[in-house]
Amino acid sequence: MEFLTRILDASGRPFVLSDDQQTGTAKVGFLRQHYSTHPSMSLTPARAAALLKAAEDGDLMAQCELAEDMEEKDLHLAAELGKRRRAVQSLPWKITPPRNPTKEEQYDADMVTEILTDATWFNDCLFDATDAVLKGFSCQEIEWEQVDGLTIPKTIEFRDAAWFQTHPQDRNQLRLRDGSHEGQELWPFGWVVHVAKSKSGYLARMGLVRSLVWAFIFKNYSVRDLAEFLEIYGMPIRLGKYPAGSTEKEKQSLLRAVMSVGHNAGGIFPRGMDIELKNAIEGSSDPYMAFVTYWDLCISKVILGGTLTSQADGATSTNALGNVHERMADNICDSDALQLAPTITRDIVHPIVALNGRSFSSLRRLCRFEFDLSAPEDLTAYSTALPLLAGIGMKIPVQWAHEKLQIPMADDSDEVLKPAPQPEAPAFLSAVPRGYTALAAAPSVSAPDAQKAIAAMPGAVSGDEWQAVTDPILVPIIAAVQSGGMEAAKLRAAELYAELDDEQLTDMLSRAMWIAETWGALKCQCRLIWAMP
Repeated sequence: MEFLTRILDASGRPFVLSDDQQTGTAKVGFLRQHYSTHPSMSLTPARAAALLKAAEDGDLMAQCELAEDMEEKDLHLAAELGKRRRAVQSLPWKITPPRNPTKEEQYDADMVTEILTDATWFNDCLFDATDAVLKGFSCQEIEWEQVDGLTIPKTIEFRDAAWFQTHPQDRNQLRLRDGSHEGQELWPFGWVVHVAKSKSGYLARMGLVRSLVWAFIFKNYSVRDLAEFLEIYGMPIRLGKYPAGSTEKEKQSLLRAVMSVGHNAGGIFPRGMDIELKNAIEGSSDPYMAFVTYWDLCISKVILGGTLTSQADGATSTNALGNVHERMADNICDSDALQLAPTITRDIVHPIVALNGRSFSSLRRLCRFEFDLSAPEDLTAYSTALPLLAGIGMKIPVQWAHEKLQIPMADDSDEVLKPAPQPEAPAFLSAVPRGYTALAAAPSVSAPDAQKAIAAMPGAVSGDEWQAVTDPILVPIIAAVQSGGMEAAKLRAAELYAELDDEQLTDMLSRAMWIAETWGALKCQCRLIWAMP
């Protein structure tokens, strides 16, 4: 059913939007009856090469079905791929309006944010889109509906990658298989098509499946050999001997007896025949396991960029190297997110804004879907550094600080945190000696101002006061230098030390330290044990 008039797609072409799904039409309806042929059965290097070559020629079906089989059969591959896919799904996201947005553009960004936040299908959509990591592409079909005057996606359904082919003249253009040579063009506003570039090249060669298939084949060769080895490991070789001229029936009877001895530890056979037990099969499974482990490590490197985020070998699994591998995995996650975000903008955000927005005029001013890839900053470090930097005159934008610390800006109607009120200095502090009275009775100030006041404390003491407390120390030294010279004063150092009177200076410094500690404790709202020096 068509419920909208002519609109423009991402390429600027007019079309009529339908609420029907393209895969429900008669020409491609047969795709719903398609079942996998499981090409991994009896897979050989030669057959794998043929499947990959067919994909390059436009037939993606076998390559995509092989990727499905590999993910199901190789547990290590499935685990590593699952880590990578779910890492993107767990990232926070936002809808960013264009630079210097108008009220209408901001409204559209808020509208899309609300629609995607409330959509029950959106998380599944993000996860299904990452299926492109292995196969190179992922296609999901959109079903539209009208709700409260808005045209929004009702659901977004994952479609089997084997339903698609590439255009024979454009190997980067995906089309639905409809039995024709070129295939059927995908409907505008009808699909979420994500292409993940694991490496450069045409669409059919971008997926990790083309690299991982060789690890899958050779690893399974070794697994099969290991299984055969374990079947006979530790078991003695049983040989049956029959006399010349034995009939075929007698030979079969002896064979059954030999097999029975192996499983039941007993059996019967004709007289004249013999069973001989040779030494048990000897050997080691280490070569087989080494080969399996080698390919598992290769799979981890291809998918996650390293091995220590998967397993530790006890030799190279240091904490520092593990952190390096973890950062490498984070870089791959960021790369996946940077590739997926434009897909969501093009195939979901753009249609929603084009169908419902107030501001849409061109793709250049379209709001964008973005993942938040910034790492949380150290709040303690910033809370210490920012006041100091602002105190020396640096002009720090408030919005930048909020973004760095990932603290949202409060609206006018929001309640905000406020610093606790600072206590006033008590009246008894005015009893301290002159020169400290103004400092002690100063009104409550902020931490930077308090630090400045403490630093300026020596300047609050007059020169006469400093001279009064330092004269008893300096006068004997100066007199000794004047009377006998510097060398004579040095020789009398021990004698002069006994004559120095530092009682007044000690008293002044003790009182100053007490005032500073008391004021600091009051500002921290601590309980004090008052003790005058």
